[in-house]
Amino acid sequence: MRTHIQFMKKCIDLGKEAMLSGNPPVGSIVVKNNTIIGIGKEAGKSSNDVTKHAEIEAIKDALINHQSLNEATLYTTHEPCIMCSYVIRHHSIKTIVYGIKSKYVGGFSSSFKILETNSIPTWKEAPEIIGGVMENECLNLSKTYKLLKDK
Repeated sequence: MRTHIQFMKKCIDLGKEAMLSGNPPVGSIVVKNNTIIGIGKEAGKSSNDVTKHAEIEAIKDALINHQSLNEATLYTTHEPCIMCSYVIRHHSIKTIVYGIKSKYVGGFSSSFKILETNSIPTWKEAPEIIGGVMENECLNLSKTYKLLKDK
């Protein structure tokens, strides 16, 4: 658990950076062999590109130098949405560690369970999912963003 906290702290810092640019406070990293190989910050609002979610950005960054992510762990402040979940499953990422749930479009907790489904024959087994890591800190980050946005 100590390692999860160490990596989640990095995600929270990335989320704070994203928030400074006017984006939701989502930060994500991809870790393989206990080393960060990909970093992503939410940039959808500042870039006007809905695909610039932190998880996708971290995966794209990781793929620059690594051909396979199948033994990797993705850490993120928020549960991956259904779009990000598709990318995660496509790249066979082994483990997902997140802070807080994504209320309506989460790939695990919503009715769109992309992270769990076994109905797509080309996908390998579903990733292990560990939620609630540094949940209060991630929730406070989202509350801060909402307060700033509502001003």
